[in-house]
Amino acid sequence: MDIAHLEQLAKLIRYFILISTSAAQSGHPTSSLSAVELMTALYFGGILKFDLDQPDNPHNDRVIFSKGHASPLMYALYAAAGKVSQAELLTLRQFDSPLEGHPSMRFPYTEATTGSLGQGLGIGVGVALNAKYLDHSPSITYVLLGDSEMAEGANYEAMELAHHYQLNNLVGIIDVNRLGQRGETMAGEDLLWHARKAKAFGWQTFVIEDGHDFNQILSVLEEIRRSTIHGVRPSMIVAGTKKGRGVSLWEDQENWHSKQLNEQQLATALQEVGAFDKNLKGIISSPEKSSPFTTLSADSSHQAQPATPDYSQPTTTKLAAAQGVVKAMSTHDRLVVLDAEVSNSTHFDLAQKAFPDRFFEMFIAEQNMVGVATGLSSRGKIPVVSTFAAFLTRAHDQIRMSQYAETNIKFFGSYAGVSLGKDGFSQMGLEDIALFRSMLNTTVLQPADAVSAYHLAQTAINQPGNVYLRTVREPTPLLYELDETFEVGGSKTLKHSSADKVTVIAAGITVHEALKAYGELLRQGISIRVIDLYSLKPIDHHTLERASIETQALITVEDHFPEGGIGEAVRSALPYCQVPIYSLAVSKTPRSGLPQELLAYEEIDAAAIVKKVKEIVR
Repeated sequence: MDIAHLEQLAKLIRYFILISTSAAQSGHPTSSLSAVELMTALYFGGILKFDLDQPDNPHNDRVIFSKGHASPLMYALYAAAGKVSQAELLTLRQFDSPLEGHPSMRFPYTEATTGSLGQGLGIGVGVALNAKYLDHSPSITYVLLGDSEMAEGANYEAMELAHHYQLNNLVGIIDVNRLGQRGETMAGEDLLWHARKAKAFGWQTFVIEDGHDFNQILSVLEEIRRSTIHGVRPSMIVAGTKKGRGVSLWEDQENWHSKQLNEQQLATALQEVGAFDKNLKGIISSPEKSSPFTTLSADSSHQAQPATPDYSQPTTTKLAAAQGVVKAMSTHDRLVVLDAEVSNSTHFDLAQKAFPDRFFEMFIAEQNMVGVATGLSSRGKIPVVSTFAAFLTRAHDQIRMSQYAETNIKFFGSYAGVSLGKDGFSQMGLEDIALFRSMLNTTVLQPADAVSAYHLAQTAINQPGNVYLRTVREPTPLLYELDETFEVGGSKTLKHSSADKVTVIAAGITVHEALKAYGELLRQGISIRVIDLYSLKPIDHHTLERASIETQALITVEDHFPEGGIGEAVRSALPYCQVPIYSLAVSKTPRSGLPQELLAYEEIDAAAIVKKVKEIVR
């Protein structure tokens, strides 16, 4: 490789970073400048294999900017490759520009939406896992990391899992520029501090003392490229750099994070960059076409269609949902299940037994599990993320960021609500509906019996975008025949007459409490309507509006906190409702006990419904 050519490209890329951030008077130029040589060598030093005209080519290497603040560097690299014009660079951070403040899917070469630090490595694990075990591709995944974000624990979840799955096709690059946003990072300039930790997690580690020296960088990148062919360990590069490199006003100076140059300062900085050819173009090597990797499991054959389940006895919705996923896996090759070490409780061990090559254990690391799912989704897979509903909230930020990545992830949260019983409040998902209802383009479903859970699990798989399906541990009686259909945005009216005084709207376990209340009230001469609102987002506006017209009040009953739950969903759906809407929800701190005791304690059981209806009718 012609080092002089790379040095000229580095000048061009610095120029692009400076003019784009100065035009925007916004962005993170100092964070971008520190990694210029690292990324220039990777992209244009014959290391990266990527077809710019076919970004989705499965044999392409992938580069994830976990250090999303360095997006000006990313755009500058593709400008140097001839895919972004200088005029386009000057639109950085403008409303109609795809060159956003942090990488977004509006830019065609973005692999993952980043910027919330500490997430890129987990996404990279998902991309590398897909290449090695699912696509059997020679693709290598590179993740650019900032030294500040190495304080995030999610990185270490990702590192231990990458070692466990022997992801020799994953390379992390830590840009150790010493400075964070407000001053020096935890480790400062100590490269060995980062290297020792990576090595402790089983990664082969390479230290580059001068991360601006192309000879050092290329030597390491070439060695790693060779080692991926027969190696079994992921690789971590720890490179010493200077924040703001190339601009004397900024270089290795504090308090310049996210600051820009004025016109005079820009002119001085460009003089410091030096002369270069603005027509210079970087060439990225073409991808290879064959795979050097072996797989843990060569069994990718389709299994026979699973037998139709028997739900004649009370069955848990968590079991039926898992059975629905296994059914879907028999016809969806792209369906992959991720578990957080609870599959023997959630019954997703059924998926592991039926399709071991498409089941990946993530262990108790929910943030990383969602990151991995995001990476898998970016490569066209349909990940099913399964754990207890309560523990999904731990990965709130990863879930939040996944919505911007336009992912197609199916979240299955089990053991939801106080009906969990004796395990107590730490295990009860009581905030999960609010979490997922607040996300853009996310569907939220809550089945009430085994049949609806079985069918809604398959509906979730086929529904575009992120979906959350909520299940419980307690067995429930059957409400529906096996041939019943369930559409997203629908509901089921289980009890209905022209004499209905009040409508009770429930989902999941509380549907059964509503039906008990229906029977008791009917014996007392009071008729109520009962709606199974299994689709919480989108919601069945038509059925709810009709109920508000035909009955004198609505009561929502939910095994969830009031904020963000079913009650608020119904109120949002009926902004001009002419009758009162009452909500029964979990409003006390739960404790250990029998499921029925807890439903009564929280006043969301049949007795509480009966009491509320009689108050209204009086």
